[in-house]
Amino acid sequence: MAKRIQFSETGTPDVLQYVDYQPQEPKAGEVQVENKAIGINYIDTYVRSGLYPPASFPAGLGTEAAGVVTKIGSDVTGIKPGDRVVYAQSALGAYSEIHNVPQEKIALLPDAISFEQAAASFLKGLTVYYLLRQTHEVQAGETILFHAAAGGVGLIASQWAKALGVKLIGTVGSDEKAARAKEAGAWATINYQKEDIATRVSELTNGEKVGVVYDSVGKDTFEKSLNSLKRRGLLVSFGNASGPVKGVDLAILNQKGSLFVTRPSLNGYVTNREELAQASGELFSLIASGAIKVDVSDAQKFPLSEAKRAHETLESRITQGSSLLIPGK
Repeated sequence: MAKRIQFSETGTPDVLQYVDYQPQEPKAGEVQVENKAIGINYIDTYVRSGLYPPASFPAGLGTEAAGVVTKIGSDVTGIKPGDRVVYAQSALGAYSEIHNVPQEKIALLPDAISFEQAAASFLKGLTVYYLLRQTHEVQAGETILFHAAAGGVGLIASQWAKALGVKLIGTVGSDEKAARAKEAGAWATINYQKEDIATRVSELTNGEKVGVVYDSVGKDTFEKSLNSLKRRGLLVSFGNASGPVKGVDLAILNQKGSLFVTRPSLNGYVTNREELAQASGELFSLIASGAIKVDVSDAQKFPLSEAKRAHETLESRITQGSSLLIPGK
């Protein structure tokens, strides 16, 4: 028997249960991983709350973890028991001690990167990869706006942008978070509790505004993001932390300067083993070189059994950077 988090109905963090379960043997093409550190991501709260409901109940939760391969199914190549690995696109169920994952979703983990670093950065790092390198390939000297710059994705984006010579303006909710984002590499920050985002973007860019906005907040920042874009600029909406954007009148894009909007996801960009190897290789190289630093405070490491508290903490917006669940802790 092993332990995992499951839920039988959508709702608040109270629906999460810590239960015993019997792991299945890995099927053909699957790899069984003993998780050592599990990534907590905001999208997990969308699944739990019902915004992105699971297909059936009871359901597991989470898609990201790092650990050691214990078994492999038939037809698995390039991966063996004992390998250190990380994954971020598994089926729901990564909030567990043992999880079976398709081999095409598994990346071999370099010895230079710890399990905690990997689980804290893999999904977020792959997200930043497709945002900055593919959805809109940023260029050295370019100025961009990135919301929630002190969050897990935002801190990696700030560091990655700096490594590429890009000026990232990051929005934050407090002076403390502003300092954290600046320390990570943000060129400038905007405290949205005190400053109007679009006005400050215009001031920082001498009236030019920015060519691209990366927005994971959703409803509360949608129009502010549009107002921060220059003519023919691009809004990349990739999250709903404040709720989904609904009822958009497309004419507003014309009125604000023939703007573009896209709603991408990782699964639209990293779809096979080759694409995963390309993305993870670039991410791991930056982490190993020190260009991207991944540190998780002890206050944001939770025992697997305390997933409910972890979600409450995450949704309170008091966290900075990444949070983890630790099996057996």
